[in-house]
Amino acid sequence: MPGSARTMAVCTVGALVAATAYTVVFGGNGWVWFLWVVLALVTAGVVAARRA
Repeated sequence: MPGSARTMAVCTVGALVAATAYTVVFGGNGWVWFLWVVLALVTAGVVAARRA
């Protein structure tokens, strides 16, 4: 995995940790999880494009 895709994957995992912490502390928020899903899909697309 090239450097930019790896960095994006690390950011996505960090965002997952942040979203989980936010949910535990403040309660569920659909927008937080929606944005994380969008970020995860974009990351998956970048990783797939780099492998092709």
